[in-house]
Amino acid sequence: MTGYQPRPIDPAALAELRATDDAGRPCAPYRETGTGAPLRCCLRGSEPGELIALVSYAPLRRWAAATGVSPGAYDEQGPVFIHAEACAGPDPERAGYPFSRPGALRTVRRYDAHGRIVGGRLLEIPAEEAKGFDAALDEAFADPEVALAHVRAVEFGCFHFEVRRP
Repeated sequence: MTGYQPRPIDPAALAELRATDDAGRPCAPYRETGTGAPLRCCLRGSEPGELIALVSYAPLRRWAAATGVSPGAYDEQGPVFIHAEACAGPDPERAGYPFSRPGALRTVRRYDAHGRIVGGRLLEIPAEEAKGFDAALDEAFADPEVALAHVRAVEFGCFHFEVRRP
């Protein structure tokens, strides 16, 4: 990577989401029976038997509250998978970008320091996944107005991870 750090959901936010999500619903944990649910707490796929939950998360709202701005009309919430109990977070030895596979479609949505969308880009993840993400993020942060970028799945609109200006 070119110095970009995919950020998981903040531990303090996770603690809140494990009680009540950003839509005001209580967390409803369940045992994973399949594999691969994209866990936003540790930026990896789930494994059978893990206790996980699908919660509503408002990433821009939470970033805006922490920085003292209003997300305005860009405030949105959507579903994300998390461990239902505290986890160790991302593996520091993991290389590359999470939830990345060649051919998958992602949006790289750019926000300014006031929480407004200032652009975006469709990314079809290439065979050299890291190079594709690096190029999209280089393009995003070449604009001095961009404070952060959200990476989302096109198919479901799910938030995958955030990258802040290096």
